[in-house]
Amino acid sequence: MKIQSFDFSIDLLQALLWQYNDADNLQGLLEHKQAWYAQNHTEFWENWIRDIFDLRTANDFGLSIWSALLGVPLSVTVDPTQSGTPVFGFGAVNKNFGHGSFGSQSSSTVKLTLEQKRTVLRLRYFQLVSRGTIPEINQFMKVLLGDQGPVYVLDTHDMSYVIYVFTYQPSSGLTFVLDHYDLLPRPAGVGVRRIITTRPSFGFGMQNKNFEHGTFLR
Repeated sequence: MKIQSFDFSIDLLQALLWQYNDADNLQGLLEHKQAWYAQNHTEFWENWIRDIFDLRTANDFGLSIWSALLGVPLSVTVDPTQSGTPVFGFGAVNKNFGHGSFGSQSSSTVKLTLEQKRTVLRLRYFQLVSRGTIPEINQFMKVLLGDQGPVYVLDTHDMSYVIYVFTYQPSSGLTFVLDHYDLLPRPAGVGVRRIITTRPSFGFGMQNKNFEHGTFLR
């Protein structure tokens, strides 16, 4: 999402004709009004761009507006814990004190953090406006997650799915988003898979210079 630069400044003194240059009272009124515009008009629109329009910096209020526009909820309903073992607790239905793990016996709503909301909405925005080509997706992922580490997409060449390769361990916040939102961009009708590889893979040639040191990767 590229934000066009705008100049919100207004020069009211341009309205002052040359024959009124010596009109001190009129010039003083315009200078006071110019100061008001500089403080309120310009500041208002700069704050609006930062807090609402720009998904990279929008606050909770701005993100709630984008959520309605893009049709993406900013909270997730989590099902009861299904770990295969009883949940820690007391009482007649939670008799696993000292042996179980923490969890939930009923559905709960998890609200996303500010950064998670921005990630979700930027993914949805790109999903709507992009063509889903591999070079385009790779460029977007570099912009979206480049500060965390390299992420790239591989094409299986059979229109079955695309593979997102994370060369680092994603944070718990990012993992939660990817697990609960189907927003990773790809061509229409194509599935998606994610793999995490934090070590170079074994191979030959210019792009696989890890012979005798790497691990096999499929």
